[in-house]
Amino acid sequence: QVRIWEFGGGSVQAGESLNLSCVASGSRLNVNTMAWHRQAPGQSRELVAFTSQSTGTVNVAESVKGRFIISREDFSNAMYMQMINLKPDDTAVYYCNIRSFQFPDKDYWGLGTQVTVSS
Repeated sequence: QVRIWEFGGGSVQAGESLNLSCVASGSRLNVNTMAWHRQAPGQSRELVAFTSQSTGTVNVAESVKGRFIISREDFSNAMYMQMINLKPDDTAVYYCNIRSFQFPDKDYWGLGTQVTVSS
């Protein structure tokens, strides 16, 4: 059974920073892609950052480029996102998503962590 935990959400003022962490676990889990998505109230879920072990791809959305930095530790199935200069538009629930090498078409999601940025 694959489980995903997200850590690090909270409430901050505009211009401040937060760090999010995602850890995946499961028997013989070999994670390929790890991504952060977010969903603001009344809006659809959007991709914020994406990494792929198989291709070496690391991408962040244009809306957060230069402010959000992602990294991962493959040996621990962990991914981190440093968010600086946060804006009220960054307010959302942030979800970690992974796909494994064993089941490349199956998405696994965490329960999400709330990030609130006030002006």
